Amino acid sequence: MPVIKPFIGIVPLYDELRHSYWMLPGYMQALEHAGAIPVMLPLTTDNSILRQLAQHFDGFLFSGGQDIAPEYYGEQPEECCGTLCPERDTMEKILLEFVLEFDKPVFGICRGIQFVNVFFGGTLYQDIPTQFPTEITISHRQKKPYHEPVHTVTVKPETPLSQILQTPEIPVNSFHHQGIRRLAAELRVAASAPDGLVEAVYHPAKHFVFAVQWHPEFSWQTDSNSRKIFSYFVQNCER
Repeated sequence: MPVIKPFIGIVPLYDELRHSYWMLPGYMQALEHAGAIPVMLPLTTDNSILRQLAQHFDGFLFSGGQDIAPEYYGEQPEECCGTLCPERDTMEKILLEFVLEFDKPVFGICRGIQFVNVFFGGTLYQDIPTQFPTEITISHRQKKPYHEPVHTVTVKPETPLSQILQTPEIPVNSFHHQGIRRLAAELRVAASAPDGLVEAVYHPAKHFVFAVQWHPEFSWQTDSNSRKIFSYFVQNCER
């Protein structure tokens, strides 16, 4: 019997200047390497389409991208807030509601962890350098090459991440200027940076809702920990 690979829908990236949808190859390549069939979703706010997608696919990857509109977590945009994508904010809210209704696996990366936190009632730093001063200086917005690690994260014991990696600390890459400020009450921390910023979360009451702040889609070819994370996600998406 041929192996039936899970279909995983990836939220598309949006280029406002080119008015185009696009995708980083690392998301798709890492998922394919882990045994899935990755597919870029349409950028739509149509409820019927998003409900059908939530039913059809076996798992969903919420990718990186523009900042989330501060209105979603009860704030007004500060000058330090970056570019927004209102259509994507709306799409992800509707999609995640349906995905959770059907109890499909969710994996968030960068913006993905931020959106998951906001969806469940948490808040964000609109700009880490401006709103999160610390005595420990960490590069959260590295320059190329993006696959290289720039700081470590501490993995909390007895979490899904500790089960995946079997180590208390890993080096990670980092490319973001926003981050989790107040953690949503339903979520739990799976990893944090030396400056205290939340770097990974999960929902203990859901089948699989897990997200990281770093970028395993850039490092999966050179980093075994990144491959383990993608493989664990795909395993939870298998039919």
